[in-house]
Amino acid sequence: MSSLVAAPTPGVDRDAVTAWMGSLGVEFTGTLRFDRIGLGQSNLTYLVVDEGGRKWVLRRPPLGQLLASAHDVAREARILAALGDTAVPTPRVFGLTHDPRFTDAPLLLMEFVDGVVVDRMSVAESLTPARRREIGLALPRTLAEIHAVDVKRVGLDDLASHKPYARRQLKRWSRQWEESKTRELPDLDSLTARLVAATPEQHELSLVHGDFHVRNVIASHETGEVVAALDWELSTLGDPLADMGSMLAYWTEAGDAGTGEPAPTALDGFPTREELARVYLEETGRDPAALKYWHTLGLWKVAVIAEGVMRRALDEPQNRAAGGTPTVEQIDALIRTALQVADEAGI
Repeated sequence: MSSLVAAPTPGVDRDAVTAWMGSLGVEFTGTLRFDRIGLGQSNLTYLVVDEGGRKWVLRRPPLGQLLASAHDVAREARILAALGDTAVPTPRVFGLTHDPRFTDAPLLLMEFVDGVVVDRMSVAESLTPARRREIGLALPRTLAEIHAVDVKRVGLDDLASHKPYARRQLKRWSRQWEESKTRELPDLDSLTARLVAATPEQHELSLVHGDFHVRNVIASHETGEVVAALDWELSTLGDPLADMGSMLAYWTEAGDAGTGEPAPTALDGFPTREELARVYLEETGRDPAALKYWHTLGLWKVAVIAEGVMRRALDEPQNRAAGGTPTVEQIDALIRTALQVADEAGI
């Protein structure tokens, strides 16, 4: 590839970023090419390729006017750097800059990790059922590694509040619901009250990824093991079971009602939610009953987030995501599922 085909890329000043990479001591050949990758709606991700075929990944906040979200990339860089010497699989960080000579927003340059990202149906369909199962079962093992990190030793003890995580989550997302709801939903209000009444005591504090699911990891082509966990900008300190509960909430099985379009994890081969939970609990020795609470809270939180996405799309059609907008039927189905899990858990 040459400079003749290097088209401008929104969000990236090619010459400035090239100069920054040179200042970091990163070796590259010829003109760099920047291409948007991934389906994420928060931080923007670019694949950087030189004329010799070497690759890197660049991250920056979304375009437009931003407030605190501009801090997310720096937060992600800090966490990735801290995890570099742990068992958690993460890409290596090459640099972070806020320098206006190079960028109008924080930029994070990190290692390109080759592998499989199951972020769309076509990718899942290209895998054998055996490989799907390997990838699925690797997820709870990776979460166990994340939750085993000694946050003091790696310098992340001050990453976030040490106050009880369940109360923090309920307060935050209840406020979000009130600000974004499109209708009254008594079932959600009832579920909120039940979650508040059953709030568990916090017995341990760990690193929490905050957005751990199959689309946010890279798996090995050869073994299905997770070779990189991605998207750490929502990471915090809290109850480790929160991550597993959220992952179960996002995990769709064949036969789940009200989910809309078919989900990759519903294909033959991917493990069930019960299998995922069993692997995690066997790895960590944590309480199965407590996980039920966090699974319920995870479903409640996903429903609140989906309502917000739907509200923004109604208010401004340009906010509609390419992958589709949640519907009232899908959100109501999430709440019904959450109520069922809560009933089974005695919440």
